[in-house]
Amino acid sequence: MPLSKVSDEYLVEVVRSEDKEKYALLVKRYQDKLLRYATMLIGDESLAYDAIQNAFIKAYRNLHGFNTKKKFSSWIYRIVHNEAINLVKKHKREIHLNDETWKIGFQDETDLELEYIVKEDQELVNRCLLKLDFKYREPLILFFLQGHSYEEISDILRLPMGTVATRINRGKKYLAKVCTKLKAVVK
Repeated sequence: MPLSKVSDEYLVEVVRSEDKEKYALLVKRYQDKLLRYATMLIGDESLAYDAIQNAFIKAYRNLHGFNTKKKFSSWIYRIVHNEAINLVKKHKREIHLNDETWKIGFQDETDLELEYIVKEDQELVNRCLLKLDFKYREPLILFFLQGHSYEEISDILRLPMGTVATRINRGKKYLAKVCTKLKAVVK
């Protein structure tokens, strides 16, 4: 079976025991997803690049400590999460999300009115999301934008699943309140 089709955990075993250069396959599998995640958390793509680069280096250095009975994806997301938080603290600046963060592809390019409305809504959600406490923003991004399960989010954020569910639920409510207030101000 070609290595491009094997599980992440099996590939980790290959990298640890046979061919360290195969680590590039893991990087290729995750770099785009992790960049989107880090950009959403940090709000700055160049800092997000730094976060994922540091995360991949740390993951490689600690690959022998990774338990292949667990999910590699949760492990690497956790490392990126830590790197992103460190960069936010280091740079202590306002986090902002750019338009690329919530990009939606359109099937019908002729429907410009719908595209305008969606773009307007995306910008509103971006501004609202930034007003949320980081502890609510993270699980919302992981669940709704990255498509992770509660269990994966629990592993990434090192929180009990009940806490993840609570934060997503409360985060949605807070996001709705913030957006309602901000929408009223914009009009």
